[in-house]
Amino acid sequence: MERRSFLKKATVGAAAVGAVSAPAFVQAQAQVRWRLASSFPKALDTIFGTAEIFAKSVNAMSGGKFTISVHAGGELMPPFGVVDAVQGGTVECAHTAPYYFFGKDDTFAIGSAIPFGLNSRQMTAWMYEGNGLKLMREFYKNYNIVNFPMGNTGAQMGGWYRKEMKTLADMKGLKFRVGGFAGKVIERLGGVPQNIPGGELYQALEKGTIDAVEWTVPYDDLKLGFHKVAPHYYYPGWWEGGAQLDLFINQKAFDALSPENKAIVEAAASQAHVTMQAMYDGRNPGALKTLVSQGAKLHRFPKEIMEAAFKESMALYSDLSAKNPNWKKVYEDYAKFRADQNLWFRFTESGFDDFMQAQKL
Repeated sequence: MERRSFLKKATVGAAAVGAVSAPAFVQAQAQVRWRLASSFPKALDTIFGTAEIFAKSVNAMSGGKFTISVHAGGELMPPFGVVDAVQGGTVECAHTAPYYFFGKDDTFAIGSAIPFGLNSRQMTAWMYEGNGLKLMREFYKNYNIVNFPMGNTGAQMGGWYRKEMKTLADMKGLKFRVGGFAGKVIERLGGVPQNIPGGELYQALEKGTIDAVEWTVPYDDLKLGFHKVAPHYYYPGWWEGGAQLDLFINQKAFDALSPENKAIVEAAASQAHVTMQAMYDGRNPGALKTLVSQGAKLHRFPKEIMEAAFKESMALYSDLSAKNPNWKKVYEDYAKFRADQNLWFRFTESGFDDFMQAQKL
């Protein structure tokens, strides 16, 4: 009886072990297909290409189970229509610069770049280590959007001018094509900000319809040929010390993803975020050399203009804090983080950079 009992127990035990060790049945994950609307043309291979890098990573990490088609600005909707499209669920996601939408609420600009704001490293630190991502996501909930940082241009140039900018008086009446939110400060300096589509800028500059234009950085500016009609190239672009781009996702579409796919989106966006900055840092030096060889004249903005722009920017932020609760909540945290970061960078990054950039290497 003991032998029978032992054999019976052994047989049951073996069956149990077999059940445990056998491959677990895994339900096939459903295919997910999204569309991504970009605010940028395919010609901007660094910016538009960042969305393509993201989509390829999502596809690879999901084993082809999660695919995202990327559409250039104007293909599915106007470049500046992407927020409305994501909010309404027309598309699942978009890749854009949040400051394009300051007309909806000035707080959008803080999620990208504001005059005399954070540089690219500081912006990433505020997003991931500070309260940036938390605060911006709370704000974007009003638009049915969840965001992920996805790219940064780094500090931009200050644009192309037909004439030299020697004093603050040269800003008076200047017809300047400048990115949206920064136009608020240009107006306070006496300039006249212009909103002209990218495809019309060269002609407007050549004909004198505008006096100056800012775009982004040497790599992109070289393609547009502004230096041929407005040779004075100024720096730094004090209104875009580290312009961040975002992946905007429809909240309902994101919530419907499996935990695995949510993790894939986060990882792919982070990869694209780092890669975009690397592309610009790698390509800008050669492009700047080419521009100078073709006649571009580099100028640093006069101290008088920089100080006046800084003063007017801070006054603008105070005005916005007094009338916009959304802005006030986010900007107060942003400003405190900026102060701490500048204290730190003053002793480390700036000290090292100042010395190295003075050397003949």
